[in-house]
Amino acid sequence: MTIRVLIADDQAMVREGFSVLLNAMPGIEVVGEAVDGREAVAQVDALRPDVVLMDIRMPELNGIEATREIVAADSDAKVLVLTTFDLDEYVYQALRAGASGFLLKDASARRLADGVRVVAAGEALLAPSVTRRLITEFSRIPVAPRSSAPARISDLTERETEVLALIAQGLSNAEIAAQLVVAESTIKTHVSRILVKLGLRDRTQAAVFAYEARLVTPG
Repeated sequence: MTIRVLIADDQAMVREGFSVLLNAMPGIEVVGEAVDGREAVAQVDALRPDVVLMDIRMPELNGIEATREIVAADSDAKVLVLTTFDLDEYVYQALRAGASGFLLKDASARRLADGVRVVAAGEALLAPSVTRRLITEFSRIPVAPRSSAPARISDLTERETEVLALIAQGLSNAEIAAQLVVAESTIKTHVSRILVKLGLRDRTQAAVFAYEARLVTPG
């Protein structure tokens, strides 16, 4: 199936450049563009894209608030945050708002397309090394923990809690399976159950949740 993409960025050159790159990729179609967060929210409702490439710093409504509104509306669209620097101070806030990952604006055409496909499939875009560095860096930012986190953690089995902690450390399903000496398919089942029990969208949200619940700590 073709992956439908919406590009939200206040810079016309960025929108046009990404649009050209993505439309040239098999299985991907850019169905719309937005010049600010407010228009992005409206376009998601009107166009029902699978993935939104969301710039963080935009007028009217920034990418963080736009992401929060899209997620709150229970949209199926996955948000992929666009940033100039991989340690942008707002990236963690965007992930906490419901983004499924982030992508640097200078990403290659292949990286851009791969990122869209990975997020559309419901996986986390963040590579293990990036997950560890990013979450460690931004979990130091004072944020109000989710009040229901302890209760929700208690809903998990001992093995599911163990898997969640390993997800937060940036391990892939294959790496978790190797560490726990089980089949990768078993880990996939655990991950699916964790997401359902905790009401999370993907692995990125699971990693953020684990840090906020103090299941794991930075470093």
